[in-house]
Amino acid sequence: MGRITTRRPILKLTLGEGASRRADTLAVEEPLEIRVAGAPLAVTMRTPGHDVELAAGFLVSEGIIAQTSDLHSAIHCGGPGTGGQENTYNVLDISLAHGVALPDPEAARRFYTTSSCGVCGKASIDAVRTVSQHPIAEDDIRIEPEQIAAFPDRLRAEQAAFNKTGGLHAAALFDAETGEMLVLREDVGRHNAVDKVVGWALLNDRLPLRRQILQVSGRASFELVQKAAMAGIPLLSAVSAPSSLAAELADESGVTLVGFVRGRSMNIYTHAHRVRIDNAGIGTSEPAAEGASDAR
Repeated sequence: MGRITTRRPILKLTLGEGASRRADTLAVEEPLEIRVAGAPLAVTMRTPGHDVELAAGFLVSEGIIAQTSDLHSAIHCGGPGTGGQENTYNVLDISLAHGVALPDPEAARRFYTTSSCGVCGKASIDAVRTVSQHPIAEDDIRIEPEQIAAFPDRLRAEQAAFNKTGGLHAAALFDAETGEMLVLREDVGRHNAVDKVVGWALLNDRLPLRRQILQVSGRASFELVQKAAMAGIPLLSAVSAPSSLAAELADESGVTLVGFVRGRSMNIYTHAHRVRIDNAGIGTSEPAAEGASDAR
């Protein structure tokens, strides 16, 4: 019920060696329309699979639901109008539990999110800053930096679809105390991969995700911090850089944000008290010139 990869004929060209025809494996990208009580809410471009998790995680990050009991059911249905059309499994209708408020029609922006950006606008920001039901500040986890340094390699080792395509993002949850990887999801959209992880947690009655670490394969954008905060995740670790707004939101919401986790080094941007650091070993260095960055 959803292809993760597909094969396509290509012309392979190698300079100095000529060209040859071959088949290449690509990550599948298809639209998913998320409906709530039959009303269209959002369309996202995603890798098919784990659609219920994706939708549930999305509703958590938007502040529409916050716990397992808020979700009644989910069903794939046909295309627009569902008038006898073949089920393409690209439309998912969510039913909320009795008493859970439906999304405001004005807030249901009929928005379209691409595979590179999942932020929806002012309502998303307000959801994090005013209505998150899972406060993070009191989460007192402490984690060894060696554990964080090991997460990217462990994530990469489990990316089965990435090994075939080279074109998928990944997100995984790790238990801060045991170091166990609890779940890993891949998707063409980094925000979708995180939504699938959060949705998995909601469907397994694990929210809020206290004492858990979220590791992502790329950069840490605003929407990923947003999703971590709304799910109650105290630490977000990323292989690449955070944006300025991501760091601001992490600071404000109590999330420990770690970026550029590569080899034996990492940058801790916010709430460093959760990482066990030998203060005696902390030195100082000249700040980088304004505008300087790591272009990797």
